[in-house]
Amino acid sequence: MTKETAIKLFESKKIRVHWDNKGEKWYFSIIDIIETLTGSSIPRRYWSDLKRKLTNEGFFSCTILSYS
Repeated sequence: MTKETAIKLFESKKIRVHWDNKGEKWYFSIIDIIETLTGSSIPRRYWSDLKRKLTNEGFFSCTILSYS
């Protein structure tokens, strides 16, 4: 595992992360964060519902990263 695609631990939960060398920024998996902070058993559904609400209110911005 490299710095670019690492796994961090937060409260004993795994959080997927990605390091962008060019922008010198960390990107964290929102699904993993939602699962950890809310304890949701279906964090993808929680995120989908939240995303829909935020979009309807005009407050949504997100960067999609794919791990290939």
